[in-house]
Amino acid sequence: MTVTTTPLEGCIVITPRIFNDDRGYFFESYNTQSFNNAVGYEVNFVQDNQSFSTKGVFRGLHLQKGEYSQAKLVRVTKGEVLDVAVDLRQKSATYGQYHAVLLSEENHQQFFIPRGFAHGFMVLSDLAIFQYKCDNYYNKAAEGGLHFADPDLNINWGRPATEILVSEKDLQLPFLKDAGDFGF
Repeated sequence: MTVTTTPLEGCIVITPRIFNDDRGYFFESYNTQSFNNAVGYEVNFVQDNQSFSTKGVFRGLHLQKGEYSQAKLVRVTKGEVLDVAVDLRQKSATYGQYHAVLLSEENHQQFFIPRGFAHGFMVLSDLAIFQYKCDNYYNKAAEGGLHFADPDLNINWGRPATEILVSEKDLQLPFLKDAGDFGF
């Protein structure tokens, strides 16, 4: 596998080694030892999640607060998404900045997002199956997030906000300047 660092400390993109032949392809999608070597510390994933969405659907920018925060290893097994992590670590030099990665069934890349980040994605293809591992269990009381159209973040989702399908719950999320401390 190839590991690419991003401008946000701790966020990395993992590209697997693909073995193609006339039957199709094979790749190792996850190996604990290789992964922990890549990030430089031990991550114990405890939960796998999967979502199905159609073109124009946005999910996020979600997070778990404080002691319930989650590191995530995300990938797309069908379709294509624009995946975004926003640094919310108060003492980070990149606080309030984001990094976007194009994840698809073709590139097989994975994006590791450590604790202390909000995360979301925009579906670019007709449909997408999105999978992710978490290193902490979901806790409803610790839910948090940021509004997808926060003008201070200025994330280009690749389509006008009026054409983005967002849940009512996510439309109620605050802008970063109004969000307060997430406990990172």
